[in-house]
Amino acid sequence: MKSTLSLVLVLFTIVWSYGQKAVLISPNKKITVALFNSQNNSSGNWYLQVNYANKDKHDEIIPKIDLGIVRNDQSFSKGLKLKKIGKVVLIKEKYKVLHGKKSDCSNTANELVFYFENESKSLLNVILRVYNDGVAFRYEFPEKKGTYTISDELTAYSIPEGTERWLEKFDLSNEGLYNSMKNGDIQQDWCYPALFKAKYSPSWYLIHEADLDRNYVASKLTNTQNKERYKVTLPGAEEGIGEPFAKIALPWKSPWRVIIAGELGDIVKSTLVDDISKPSVLTDTDWIQPGIASWNYWSNNHGTKDFKTVTQFADLAVAMDWPYTLLDWEWDQMGNGGNLEDAIKYIHSIGIKPLMWYNSGKFKWITSTPVDRMLTHENRVKEFEKLNKLGVYGIKVDFFLSEKQEIINYYLDILEDAAKYKIMVYFHGCLVPRGWQRTYPHLMTYEAVRGAEWYNNGPELTATAAEHNNILAFTRNVVGSMDYTPVTFTNSQFPHITSYGHELALSVVFESGIQHMADRPEGYYELPDAAKTFLKQVPASWDDTILLDGFPGKYTVIARRKGTDWFIGGINSGRKERIQNLKFDFLPAGQTFKLTLIADGNHDKAFSTQYLLVDKTTSLDVKVLNMGGFAASLVLNK
Repeated sequence: MKSTLSLVLVLFTIVWSYGQKAVLISPNKKITVALFNSQNNSSGNWYLQVNYANKDKHDEIIPKIDLGIVRNDQSFSKGLKLKKIGKVVLIKEKYKVLHGKKSDCSNTANELVFYFENESKSLLNVILRVYNDGVAFRYEFPEKKGTYTISDELTAYSIPEGTERWLEKFDLSNEGLYNSMKNGDIQQDWCYPALFKAKYSPSWYLIHEADLDRNYVASKLTNTQNKERYKVTLPGAEEGIGEPFAKIALPWKSPWRVIIAGELGDIVKSTLVDDISKPSVLTDTDWIQPGIASWNYWSNNHGTKDFKTVTQFADLAVAMDWPYTLLDWEWDQMGNGGNLEDAIKYIHSIGIKPLMWYNSGKFKWITSTPVDRMLTHENRVKEFEKLNKLGVYGIKVDFFLSEKQEIINYYLDILEDAAKYKIMVYFHGCLVPRGWQRTYPHLMTYEAVRGAEWYNNGPELTATAAEHNNILAFTRNVVGSMDYTPVTFTNSQFPHITSYGHELALSVVFESGIQHMADRPEGYYELPDAAKTFLKQVPASWDDTILLDGFPGKYTVIARRKGTDWFIGGINSGRKERIQNLKFDFLPAGQTFKLTLIADGNHDKAFSTQYLLVDKTTSLDVKVLNMGGFAASLVLNK
C-alpha cells in the first residue's frame, strides 16, 4: 500500500503542470488512471485518462473520459471545483458463485474518491476504483435529502482513430450482429459491451456498466455527435415504455462505469462486472441448480401446444442425462393427448425438472400466451404458488424491450418475488447483464444475443454465424451468462453452415447457467457415441475459464474446468481452414489426463475422434475446417 501511495505522489508532482490532479494505479501496477481538468481551473471540464503497462512504460489507451451528470435542478459538469481528494483505500474481496465462468472469485483494487462542488455549492463525488483487470467509476450525490430526476449523463469515452473496435448497433432486444471497424465512421447508438483493441498498446478493453439498480436506467453508447467519442446515453422518449429519465432520491449512487482491460485472455476470464456489483441477497441457495435443458421451440415453433412433442423432449432430456426441459410459449393451449398438468406429471415421472415460459405482458401488441401472469405482484404470487404445487423449477420471462427505469424495476420485482418461492429465473428479449447474477444468484441466464433462434427468422445468421460466434466469446458472454440456445446439427427454417464440430464446441465456448440445447431429438440421437457422450457430460457451470487462443471474429479456443476435469471448445470463422496448435500447459504439473478430442472430419457433418493420454507438456495439432470446430474433454487419470 505504501508503494502505491508513493508512486501516486511522485507522478502527482511530475505532471502537475499539465493539469493532472491525481493518479490511481492498480495493485499489480499495470493500469494507471489520472484525473485531469481541461483548463487546469474550476471552469474546465474534468476527465479521466486510462493507461496500460507496456514493458517499461504505460501507454495511453483511453486518452479522455469526460465526466459529468445533469440533474433537473442543476448541472454537474463545467464549473466543478475539486474540494479534496480522499485517501487511497485498498479493496480486497473473495466470494463464491453458483454458476458462471468461475466459482471462486476474487478481486483487488485501489479506490479513491474525488469530492467536487458545483457553482451552487451542491456536492458531487466521483468514486474511482482501479482493479488489476480494469477500471470502475461512479457518481455519488452524498447529500441526505431531495428527490430529483437525472436528465442526462455526460460520461463520454474518447477512442482514438485507428483503435480496432467491435460494436453492436443498439436494439431494444440486444440481438444484433457486431460490426468490426478501425474508426468511428459508423455513427449511431451502440449496445454494451463494446470491445476495443488499443492502437499503440498490447491492451484490449471492454466498456460496460454494472450494479444497475432501481435508481437508474440502463444506458447505451452513442457517437452521433463525434465519431470518435462514445457518450453514455439514457433511453430516448421513443424507446419502449416508461419515462426517458431516471428518478432518484438522495443520497444516490449511479451504476458503475466499467472498463475491463488487459490482454485478450484477461478480458475473457474477467469477473469484474460481477465483482463491482452488490453481493448476493440470498442466504438459502440449495435450490439454485444450473444445468442443461431440452427445448422444443427451435425445431417446432409451436411445439409446446402439442403434448406429444413436449413428452418427446422430456424423453430427450432423460436420454442425454440433462436435468431440465423447457415448456415454451403456448403451454396454456396444450392439446393432442394431454394438457399442462398431464405434461408436468409425465415430466416428473421420468425424473426431469420442468421449466416454463411467460410473456412479460408489458406490451399489448405482443399477444403470445400466457400473457399477463407476471405483470403484477399479485399475479406473480398467485402464479408462483401454482408453480410450487406443480413442481416447476424455473421460469423464462420474455419481451421486456425497454431500458427505462420502469422496466428495470419490473426485472427486479420478478427476481425478488421468485426468490421467495425458490423459483429460478431467466430473461429473454431483454437487456445485457449488468451484474445481477451475483446479487440474485437464481437469475440463471439472459438472452440479449443473436442466437440460434435467428435461424427461424431469416437467412442472415446462416451466412454470419461462424464469424458472429467468434465475436461473442470476447464481448457479450464476457459480462454474464448468455442463452444462445446452441448445438444444432439439423436445420430449422434456415440452415446453418457451421460444421458439426463447430456446433459441438459451442457447448463449451458459450457459458449459460441454464444451457438450452436447441436441436430436435433426432439431432442428438443420431450423433456418434463420442459426441453424444460429450453432450451428456458437459457442465453448465464452471470452476475456471481460460482463453487458450483466439481473436475476435477469427477463431476461439476456450478451456473450462469443472472439478478436476477440463473441457475445451474451439471454433473457426468462415475465412479459411486452419491448423490449431493445442497446448495443455494449463494443466497441473505431475498429472496425466485422458483426452477425448472430437474434431472436424473429412466434411462438415463428420467427426474425427482421438483418445490420448496428455499432460502439461503435451502439444498437438488439430485440423479445423472453414467454419469448423472441435471439442475435447480431459478427465484426470487416477
